[in-house]
Amino acid sequence: MNHGKRFETTRSTASPEWSEPPELEVVIEIAKGSFLKRGSAGQIDFVSPLPCPFNYGSVPQLLGLEGDLLDAVVLGSRRPRGARFTIQARGSVILTDRGMSDDKLICSDHPLSLSDRQKVLRFFHVYAKCKGFLNFYRGQPGRNACDGWCDARDALKRARPKDAAWQKPPIGF
Repeated sequence: MNHGKRFETTRSTASPEWSEPPELEVVIEIAKGSFLKRGSAGQIDFVSPLPCPFNYGSVPQLLGLEGDLLDAVVLGSRRPRGARFTIQARGSVILTDRGMSDDKLICSDHPLSLSDRQKVLRFFHVYAKCKGFLNFYRGQPGRNACDGWCDARDALKRARPKDAAWQKPPIGF
């Protein structure tokens, strides 16, 4: 787990041999437009007052920094909960929740425009503030912030393979 570590987001340490964005299998947990926030095990974490602006899921073979499945945001049209497909990871946003940093892969079938990236970053800046308020209400201390954009390959280097013993995240959300 990473507690409050800041990441360099202005340059990529990605290897030059990667010419195309990495392709990953993603499973949708929250369909675009849904009000239900679900965890990786399918349980309802909370009901949002606003619909989710993106498809939100995870990479079933990888664990993120906080020990849960590596998060993946899928841009584009609505995809049903449970949909499983391969898509390119075009970047990543680093989100800190309760002092724990975690990567959110940003996936799309097409290259991202500056407007796409700005929209994603705006969402995660607002999300971090809302999550901070919710955590304060729940009595859960720690920093909440969107720490910016990074290369998807850098986020994948920080992830680790999910092993057979993994059942659920070690920390309740």
